Amino acid sequence: MAKSLKAIQSIRGMTDLLPERSSAWSCMEKKIFDILTMYSFEEIRTPIVENTNLFQRSIGEITDIIEKEMYSFPDRNNELLSLRPEGTAGCVRAAIESGLLNTPRKFYYSGPMFRYEKPQKGRHRQFHQIGGEVFGYSSVNSDAELIIMNHRFWDSLGLLDNIKLIINNIGSSESREKYKAVLVEYLSDYKSSLNENDLSRLKSNPLRILDSKDRNIKSILKNAPCIVDYISTESVERQDKLLEILKTNKIGYEINSSLVRGLDYYNDTVFEWVSDDLGAQGTVCAGGRYDNLVEKLGGKSTPAVGFAIGLERLFLLLEVNNFSSLNVKKSPDICIIVSKEEFHQYAFTISEDVYNRFPILKISHDFSNSTIKSQFKRADKIGAKLVFIIGEEEVKQNSISVKNLRTGEQSKFYIDQSKDKFFDFLSKTI
Repeated sequence: MAKSLKAIQSIRGMTDLLPERSSAWSCMEKKIFDILTMYSFEEIRTPIVENTNLFQRSIGEITDIIEKEMYSFPDRNNELLSLRPEGTAGCVRAAIESGLLNTPRKFYYSGPMFRYEKPQKGRHRQFHQIGGEVFGYSSVNSDAELIIMNHRFWDSLGLLDNIKLIINNIGSSESREKYKAVLVEYLSDYKSSLNENDLSRLKSNPLRILDSKDRNIKSILKNAPCIVDYISTESVERQDKLLEILKTNKIGYEINSSLVRGLDYYNDTVFEWVSDDLGAQGTVCAGGRYDNLVEKLGGKSTPAVGFAIGLERLFLLLEVNNFSSLNVKKSPDICIIVSKEEFHQYAFTISEDVYNRFPILKISHDFSNSTIKSQFKRADKIGAKLVFIIGEEEVKQNSISVKNLRTGEQSKFYIDQSKDKFFDFLSKTI
């Protein structure tokens, strides 16, 4: 007897989105896409694979993403490529390459990103983002509009009570260099208390220590110098104006001087939308200003600000709240059952007429060729409201029998004589 083959499993940290959940996921995405369109964002689609150097130059070579988390490989021409770990760099590259930045522009993107991280709830090796990037505006008003738009996302999803805004200003690159020196000097007195990872960061990227989740490190940082004391007057005024706009629009916030974000390209405004409902992986959306990145990637100097939403975490947050804001329609409105195989051709004619008149209806054809009784049971099980019954008599008479599974009422319509009556019945019933 032949040995059965072992079933192939999905890659660790890369999960399937099955039909039971994908309709809710699509509904979530659509709400966000609709609001992005309201704010005049244009969709841009970039490749999943990019030149590794793109991310080294944008994210920074001395970061966890570049050093530990990227999926990188040489192609057949020995060019080093990487699966994208985030969306901003590819969006900037595409905008420069296609000459799109001669005037202020707003773009949004969506799709999978890849990082080799330890899989856990809310953290995957393939994860999905929707992000938005605004190019050409140096005004703090563009920062404010992004945050106000984010707030509208959460409102549309019914999550305003489950998410809060954390905000900071990390100043210019020059200000951060001054602050880094002071922070390193302070932390040098605590080297014996730092773990191996943070000792490495102390040499390569000390600001990342501020983002540590280690309780011991958090305790050490309580008395550390604060970045707000080292940023310029201009940055302070920018932060004050942003907070004033948020107050005017009744958007609550918390200032967190330890918020630095994990990517090197940020300056001035940085923010995160976080939730206490998700445990350790509480950041749902994050972003900030990156005025030097376009020039760093070969374009002309262009101010920019952006954000990205982690869709897996947002979806988890909706699950925790029972998807109360999503009008997810899973069950078909109509199930078509036939008594004989050859009657499916007639059934298609009926269903296409209905689709043409009511494009949003969901219709399920039962192709099992089982008994009428079995087909009725399946229609009831999948939650159909109406059943179209097509037997020999219906085909001969060019008619359709309809049963309402909720009320038990059954009607018959002669298509040649009363198609309008049939359509009127459907519009009132479903």
